[in-house]
Amino acid sequence: MTLQFRIGIRHLLDKRGLNMDLEHNRENEEVHSFGWDAITAECERVYPEQKNPKHYGTLIKWALGGNDPLDGISIYDGGDYWHFVTFGMSELYEKESDDKEISGFGMEFTLKLKKAAYEDEEGEIRNICGILQTIARITFMNDELFHAYEYVYTGQTQGMDSRQKSNITGFITIPDNQFQTIETPNGTVAFVSFIGVTNEELLAIQHKEITVEELYHTLGSDITDYNRKSVR
Repeated sequence: MTLQFRIGIRHLLDKRGLNMDLEHNRENEEVHSFGWDAITAECERVYPEQKNPKHYGTLIKWALGGNDPLDGISIYDGGDYWHFVTFGMSELYEKESDDKEISGFGMEFTLKLKKAAYEDEEGEIRNICGILQTIARITFMNDELFHAYEYVYTGQTQGMDSRQKSNITGFITIPDNQFQTIETPNGTVAFVSFIGVTNEELLAIQHKEITVEELYHTLGSDITDYNRKSVR
C-alpha cells in the first residue's frame, strides 16, 4: 500500500497536536469492555509479569469529536525493545457493527521499537504513538485497511524518528509473531505488526525487485531499529 504523506511525521504530529496523556483513560468502564479486556488478556499472555504497562490514553475520544481514533496504546517492555499495542481498531466495548464475525476493522496494530541511547526516549515513544494514531486515522477516514505483508510508502526521505535523522522512512507489515489472532465477544481481532524500513527498501518493493515477505526475511527481525543500515 502506498500512502503519500509528503510531509514529515514530526510536522504532521505537531500540526494536529498529540492529545494523549500518560494514564489509563477508561471513561467507558461502566460499559462492558469486552474487546478491551480480550486484548489485555492476550497482552498478559505474552507479557505475564507486566500487569501495569506504560499506557497512553486519548483525552477526547474519536466518537466524541476527538482527533485520535485509538482509545489507547500500551507499551510493553520486551527487553531490548518497546512493544506497542493499540486499542481502538477493533470494537473495545459493546458490539456496534453488523458483522458478527469481525470486531471493528478486525485488527489492532503493534510495533517494536529498539531501545537505544536516545536523547529523549519518552519523546521517541510518544512519536511512535503519534505515528500509530496517524495510520489509524487513515483507516477511520478512508477505510484503507493495513493487512499483513503490505507496505506503507510515505513519499518522504526524512526519518520517522522524532528528530527526523534516521534512515527509516516507512513501514512494512507482518502478522505479529507473538500475539495470536483472538476471538472476542465482538468478533475476531488479528494483530498486524509494523516494521520500519528505509526509502531504498521501499523503492525496491515498489519496483518489484523484492516482496514484502522477502524483505522481512532478509531483515531477519521485526524490530524497528533507527540505527540500522539499509539492506538494499
